[in-house]
Amino acid sequence: MGKKAYEKEGAVAAPRRIAMTPAARRALDAAGRLFYERGIHAVGVDLIAAEAGVTKKTLYDRFGSKEQIVVEYLAERDERWRSFLAGYLTAAPTPRARVLAVFDASRDWAADRSEKGCAMVNAHAEISDAAHPAYPIITGQKAWMLVLFTDLAREVAPDRAEHLARTLVLLHEGGLVAHGLRVFPDALDQARDDAERLLAGAAESADDGR
Repeated sequence: MGKKAYEKEGAVAAPRRIAMTPAARRALDAAGRLFYERGIHAVGVDLIAAEAGVTKKTLYDRFGSKEQIVVEYLAERDERWRSFLAGYLTAAPTPRARVLAVFDASRDWAADRSEKGCAMVNAHAEISDAAHPAYPIITGQKAWMLVLFTDLAREVAPDRAEHLARTLVLLHEGGLVAHGLRVFPDALDQARDDAERLLAGAAESADDGR
């Protein structure tokens, strides 16, 4: 596959990041937990400072603004997800297994780290202004997932990779939303099962066309 899809840079420019001091790290850890549990708009700088055991002055000296704390929170979460997913993709032995590995990774990630659903989807519900510095991180992750699925689908069904990838994204993202909203149990497992059937059909079509 050339350079692995999960190692590719996103389509948008990397956001400005800051160096982490111990106090900044405590603040970001507190902010990340609070943002995910309560929502970004509901959490103020005062609460972050109190939870982290730092002063507001320390927060502003280190981050400059609440917006930058949000940037750090989402960018770091995205980095952790990509690293987590890479392990699953590397271990998968076949093209179809690599596609399904994305669903396996999402299921396991959600079980341990995303009880309330996808952090990027949740953030987008609060941050819809494209001028917000965190907006490209949110949309960039989803664009990256489409590129990843397209690269993986190309190994299964080269002639219809783009359509297959879009369908896989719909299954994957729908599974994440249904999981976060608790629409029904085991949403990501069902999304994986549907993806497996989709891949089987695509592979058969590709074989028939040879």
